[in-house]
Amino acid sequence: MASGQVAIIFHGIGTPGATVPAAEHRYWIGADRFAAVLDRILALPDPSAIHITFDDGNLSDLTIALPRLLERGLTARFFVLTGRLGREGSLDADQVRALHAAGMRIGSHGVAHRRWPSLPPGELWDEIDGSRQRLTAICGAPVTEAGIPFGAYDARVLHDLRRAGYTRAWSSDGGCMSGDGFLQPRASITADMDDAALDAVLAGSMPPLRRLWRSIGMLRRQMTGWLGA
Repeated sequence: MASGQVAIIFHGIGTPGATVPAAEHRYWIGADRFAAVLDRILALPDPSAIHITFDDGNLSDLTIALPRLLERGLTARFFVLTGRLGREGSLDADQVRALHAAGMRIGSHGVAHRRWPSLPPGELWDEIDGSRQRLTAICGAPVTEAGIPFGAYDARVLHDLRRAGYTRAWSSDGGCMSGDGFLQPRASITADMDDAALDAVLAGSMPPLRRLWRSIGMLRRQMTGWLGA
């Protein structure tokens, strides 16, 4: 994977339902804005340098996002919470299969949207491997990528992801991707993001000091987290 590539995260498309906490509303963008972001990606010199991902497994992934992706010949990764399958406003197993059949990649976002570094070993393993096994059974194909809830990880989390057979883990650290590394950063697209901010995200732009602190933070998290393991 070449350097200079960027991964972005969408959460919900359209109007947040009654089950969506108010704190998450800023992560939902309108359908027209979503289409405009996709068109902005297509207008780039190399649209394939942008990796489109979705977290949570909201129903809008299928009803709103998928048709607009297919219309434009784009693909995306959908990181699904298995504990929400079939709930109001969320995908069910058949809908996850439909995304997979349409050529989209399915990955795990865990079971219950918990902060993985805070979990005891058994619960962490269920989040990481239990969700992977269920999605593999649903899709009839290996699930080898994970979108880390809240972007919260440490050395223990990354170790268990590798042990479970994942080949890539996606965080929320922002900026450009790092070659073919196991851990890859992403940036969220939010409702309050104007075109200038969006263009900066798509370019992987980050002020030098912030980039330095991001790199230090990623390294620190990868080296800590074994207490109590």
